[in-house]
Amino acid sequence: MRVQYRAICYTQRLAEAGAVASVGGPSRGLDDTEIATVEYIEWYNNRRLHGELGHLPPAEYEALHAMTHPVTATLETN
Repeated sequence: MRVQYRAICYTQRLAEAGAVASVGGPSRGLDDTEIATVEYIEWYNNRRLHGELGHLPPAEYEALHAMTHPVTATLETN
């Protein structure tokens, strides 16, 4: 929470000074930060090609792994 507060204050101080942020672009508040975070996570998991995973996005690799390595569970009852 403290980091988010600092980021918002930083953005506000830049705007007051008429400066342009060189790191990540303008953020008008917590909503902008949340949207940017969700967009980044979506890209990171679903579209980013990962070299160690055969140049597949992590979500696709995980789905393929789940299809080829089914989990078998047993239910123990007392």
